[in-house]
Amino acid sequence: MRHDQELKSIPNVVRVAARRFGDAPALVDGDLRLTFRELETRMVEAVRSALALGIGPGDRVGLCAPNSAEWIVTALGIQGAGGVVVPLNTRFKAAEISYVLRKSGARALFAAASFLGTDYIADLRRTDPELPALRITVSMPGGPEGLRWSQFLAHGEEVTEAAAHESIDRLTADDVSDVMFTSGTTGHPKGVVLTHGQTLRAYGWMSTAYTFAPSDSFLVIPPFFHCFGYKAGWLASLMHGVTVIPMAVFDAGRALEIIHQERVSIILGPPTIFHDLLNHPERSGYDLSSLRVSMTGGTTIPESLIRAMKKDLSFDIVLSAYGLTESTALVTTTRPGDTEETVARTTGRPIPDVEVRIADDAGREVPAGRDGEILVRGYNVTRGYWDDPEATAATIGPDGWLHTGDIGHLDTDGNLAIVDRKKEMFIVGGFNAYPAEIEKLLLGYEPIAQVAVIGVPDERLGEVGCAFVVPRPGADIGAQDVIAWAREHMANFKVPRQVRFVDRLPRNASQKVLKHELRARYEG
Repeated sequence: MRHDQELKSIPNVVRVAARRFGDAPALVDGDLRLTFRELETRMVEAVRSALALGIGPGDRVGLCAPNSAEWIVTALGIQGAGGVVVPLNTRFKAAEISYVLRKSGARALFAAASFLGTDYIADLRRTDPELPALRITVSMPGGPEGLRWSQFLAHGEEVTEAAAHESIDRLTADDVSDVMFTSGTTGHPKGVVLTHGQTLRAYGWMSTAYTFAPSDSFLVIPPFFHCFGYKAGWLASLMHGVTVIPMAVFDAGRALEIIHQERVSIILGPPTIFHDLLNHPERSGYDLSSLRVSMTGGTTIPESLIRAMKKDLSFDIVLSAYGLTESTALVTTTRPGDTEETVARTTGRPIPDVEVRIADDAGREVPAGRDGEILVRGYNVTRGYWDDPEATAATIGPDGWLHTGDIGHLDTDGNLAIVDRKKEMFIVGGFNAYPAEIEKLLLGYEPIAQVAVIGVPDERLGEVGCAFVVPRPGADIGAQDVIAWAREHMANFKVPRQVRFVDRLPRNASQKVLKHELRARYEG
C-alpha cells in the first residue's frame, strides 16, 4: 500500500504525524511553538468548531489570510468537517474576492482582520453586502466584523471529540479538498477542483524524492493560497515530520534571521527569493550552514544562480520543477544528482504515473527537441474547473490530456524544457519570440539581476521585445550595453529593441511577474 493511500485525507496526515512524531516540533510561528500532538489537538478543536457552525460535506469555505499557524489549523478544520477550502489571494481587492466567493458558492468566510492594512470582511460588507459567504464569517484573530477566532473555537464545545474524529474518518481520497482559483493575471480566475488523494499522492512522492526528513525545518515563503506554499510547503512537511515555519510576507533580512535562529534546512520558492537572499548586504553575518534542500520553479534559472545557491547559501540540493494549478501544480521535476546544466536548462522528468507529450497546433506529437504545446495526462490532472464545463472541455480533452497552454520541448533524456506561455509569445517579422527564453538568455549578462520581456508594437516588424531590467547593485549599464550584449548572444529577432531600467519588477503574491502591469507602464 502506498503511504498516501494509508493517509487517505489531508486532516488524517496530522493524526498519523501525531502518532509518528509525537512531541517533535511541528509548527513555529513567532512565539507559537506546537508539537505534532499539539497540532492534532488544535486541528480537532477546529473540526469541532466547524461542525458546530454547520459546515459539512462539500460546503465551500473561503480562507483569506497570510501564511500562519491559524491558516493551517483553519484549513484542517474546514476539511475535517468535510468542507472544501477555497484559498483566496491576499493581494486581491474586495471585488476580486467577491467574484471568487460567488463563483465557488462559498457559504462561509475565514479572513484576516488586518493584513497589509486590509480588513477583508469589512471591505466585502461595503462592496457586496448580499454576498452569501458573509452569512458566516470568522475574523482571524479578531476584528470588528464576524466571529472572533476565540469565539469560533468556543462553538466547538457543542460537538464532541469523537464526532470530529468520525467526520475525519468519513473522508476519502476521492473527496474534493480544495478549489484553487488561478491567479487571474489575465481574465477572471477559474476554480481548479482538486482532491485529497491527488494532493497526497503528488506531494508524498515529491517530498520523499526531495529527501525531506524529521530533522528538517522548512521556511515556507510562497503564499498558502498557492499550491507552492500549501501543498509543497506545510502539507508536504507534515507528511515527513518536518518543522513548518510560515512567513507571512517575504523580507530577505528577516528570512536570514530565521534561517540562522531556527536552523532552517529547506526553502522552496521562485528565483527572486534566492536572488534577494544572495544580494542582501548583511548575508555574511548569518550562519546559513543548515540550508540543505531548495527548489526554484520557473523557466529562467541561470547556472550562475544555482552555483551561488550552493556556494553562498550552502544548499546541497538545488532542484527545478514545473507544474500548474490544473495539474495539482506538479508535472515534472529534476532529481537530486542531476547536473547543474540539467537543473538550469530543464524542469526535469515527469513524476511517476504522469505522462507528458509535446504537440503541434494540429495536436500531433512532435519529436524530441522540437517545440510545441505541453500536454499532461495522469492522476494529478484536475477534474475540471468549478461550475465551468465549457472551460473544462476547452482545456481537458476527451482522452484526458490537459492542454497547458505552455510551450516547451522534451530532450532525448525525457527532460522538459519550458520555452514560454503560448499566449505571451510575440511575432518579430514572422519569427515566434518567447519572452521566457529571451529572459533566460539575458540573465547570462552579469550586470542584470532580474529581467522581464514583453512584446511591443513596431511599425516595421509588427512586434519587438522590450526588456524591463533590474540591474545588480553597483552595476553601471545602459540600454545600449544590454542590446549590444544581446546581439552577441542570441538570434537577431530575439534581441530586445528597447530596454527600460526599473528598481523592481511588479509581482503578484505568488511572485509571478505581472506582465500586464509592464504593458500598462510601457503604454503610459
